[in-house]
Amino acid sequence: MLGTAALMLTRHQLQHPGLHAGSSAEVITVYTTGPACMRCTLTKRMLAQKGVRFIEVDIRDNQAAREYVVDDLGYTEAPVVVVSDEDHWSGFRPDKLDGLASRLGIL
Repeated sequence: MLGTAALMLTRHQLQHPGLHAGSSAEVITVYTTGPACMRCTLTKRMLAQKGVRFIEVDIRDNQAAREYVVDDLGYTEAPVVVVSDEDHWSGFRPDKLDGLASRLGIL
């Protein structure tokens, strides 16, 4: 029988199974609104330049992802960068991206 802790998964974890389950390399999720979003493009470019692994989820095509970003996290601006359930932000934030790369030892 599964314990209560095993049943308590966020929508983010359900959408991306295995990303947070004992993986030594964190995978960042960047929720975007497509190629016309300049802040999204800048965020993805900066992560790639720093060598930070990430996956992109376009919330225009994924209703569950949109609900997670808007309803669960409370964001209305793209991109939304999710490192963990406790570490996330919206908008193009070079300060946060630099801090993330530093924490991951990538700088």
